[in-house]
Amino acid sequence: MSVHVAVIVGSLRKGAFSRSIALALKEIAAPRLDLGIVEIGDLPLYNPDLDGETPPAPWARFRGEVAASDAVLFVTPEYNRSIPGGLKNALDVGSRPYGKSVWSGKPAAIVSVSPGLLGAFGANHHLRQPLVFLDMPILQQPEAYISKVGDLLDADGRLTSDATKDFLKTFADKFADWIALTVGK
Repeated sequence: MSVHVAVIVGSLRKGAFSRSIALALKEIAAPRLDLGIVEIGDLPLYNPDLDGETPPAPWARFRGEVAASDAVLFVTPEYNRSIPGGLKNALDVGSRPYGKSVWSGKPAAIVSVSPGLLGAFGANHHLRQPLVFLDMPILQQPEAYISKVGDLLDADGRLTSDATKDFLKTFADKFADWIALTVGK
């Protein structure tokens, strides 16, 4: 039985490296994990004044898609040694209204990507802080920092590195094991 995983891509850029890695992971993780990207680019900034009986349609769509998942995979770049603003907004939208968080109890994992050498280490670790508060048990090992990501993709954004594919297969298998351990799926 396949486990449905909501994939949150931190970059909003059309040709984002993080989206390319998320799409590669979708293929690599199948059939054990069914990864589906949940879009965050259309989410208005979180404002409690808008969160009444009829919240903005993009919020309702987003919350529904995440709520329907068994687990969440975050694939993100690093902006200014932290997470992108759109990703932080998605965390806020999903955590509200108070007491109705779509994140609570969902196993999570993080893959951070960077064209530089640090593999978005700062974003990876900054993201862990709100996930702990949101009650998301986070896969600890293996940690996934993909550095020099631009060198690992072809002109169409497809992953070309066999070593990276092997690593991501190990990561996906460990994440599937983590989900099974955490929620019994």
